[in-house]
Amino acid sequence: MAAAVAEARDQNGHRVFQVIGLDLPTPQGLQRIEAINSGRFPFATTDVELKAAVAQSRADGVLSATADPVAYEDAHIVVVDIHLDVDFTAHPPTVNLDRFRRAIRTLAERIPANALVIVETTVPPGTTERVVTPILREGLAVRGHDPKSVLIAHCYERVMPGRYYLRSITNISRVYSGVTPQAADACEAFLKKIVNAAEFPLTRLNNPLETETAKIMENSFRAVNIAFVEEWARFAEQAGVNLGAVVDAIRARPTHRNIMRPGFGVGGYCLTKDPLLLGIGARDILGLHNLSFPFCEAAVATNQQMPRATIAMLETALGGLADKRILLLGASYREDVADTRYSPSVDFLSWAEAKGASVEVSDPLVDTLEDISRPVCRASCGPDGYDAAVFAVAHEPYRTLEPKKWLGRERPLIVDANMVLSGSQIAAFREAGCQVKIIGRGDL
Repeated sequence: MAAAVAEARDQNGHRVFQVIGLDLPTPQGLQRIEAINSGRFPFATTDVELKAAVAQSRADGVLSATADPVAYEDAHIVVVDIHLDVDFTAHPPTVNLDRFRRAIRTLAERIPANALVIVETTVPPGTTERVVTPILREGLAVRGHDPKSVLIAHCYERVMPGRYYLRSITNISRVYSGVTPQAADACEAFLKKIVNAAEFPLTRLNNPLETETAKIMENSFRAVNIAFVEEWARFAEQAGVNLGAVVDAIRARPTHRNIMRPGFGVGGYCLTKDPLLLGIGARDILGLHNLSFPFCEAAVATNQQMPRATIAMLETALGGLADKRILLLGASYREDVADTRYSPSVDFLSWAEAKGASVEVSDPLVDTLEDISRPVCRASCGPDGYDAAVFAVAHEPYRTLEPKKWLGRERPLIVDANMVLSGSQIAAFREAGCQVKIIGRGDL
């Protein structure tokens, strides 16, 4: 988002914004700050446009980063993107808003009157008006400002990490709202400077409660769609059906083009938790204790268990996992990104090793599975010495892999757990003498 805002230009091609990114003074935060101030995007990425945008914006003097909150004192616009986790162990699940509240209080203590604050964080419904607004207004009042002078809006992030990361921010329709009409107008004016609104029109909703709900419903729909396909995948594997071909046939119908395929598991910051934010917001913020959300909760529970299907497939094909060596190809939650948050590879790893297997993880973009501090082999790993190789993430190097060159002397079990391999790759593995198993396919 910082890169997208820094890239904004007026009709004459001149930069529109001076952008300062703020992070906490933790070791990770300071590393990210140093990277941006050196003109480097702070995460591994396959998006060459994003890397170039950060380098050029820094060279042009319109993008910098700091851990000093004094930067807020000159801010005309503040975009809030704060990590917000769900506590899955609580019954019912909860969100700890303490860190989020502290951040908003920091803004309240420093931002000028009339500043525009846009909440992009995915939050439980009601948060912008019942948590953010009172804190900001109280902070301004304490400092002698008109508490209603601050403009507060909600505009949820729409982004698709990968090869076109930056474009996915600027070339997509956005949904926004304001606590007041003036705030909504200011948010719209800001968005039109960074989003290609002529081709991707903006949508204004009545209030932040509606935009917060839209974000959660949007992600919940996708999470439920994924969970729905899981039970069909188990049927296909046992009944001898190629579910991928079935899904392609269904997608020919325009009303069903967004049906999902079977896969390895759900990961990332959004789909793994966002469906639960509906119940959390209803209970903890809006006080609606008479409601329940079984579809959302069941989808999250189903998706959390998805890697077990690959475990079961391996157990059947190998006659158990005790003392078996497995090469897991893919540590991130999505192809062509380096983000390992809530990666299903973490669950697969722990469950497989609990059954006695030895697992080596390889990924072309990732050095460490941060959730468990597990090192990852960044180099290209061959399958010699392994009983099975599991393709879990459709990174470009795996999609273009030549099986006969990649295989060494041995012929391990090949498991495509996430529709990674093409038909020609599957055929090449089989011709080389490998047994091939595919999630959602029982016809091999």
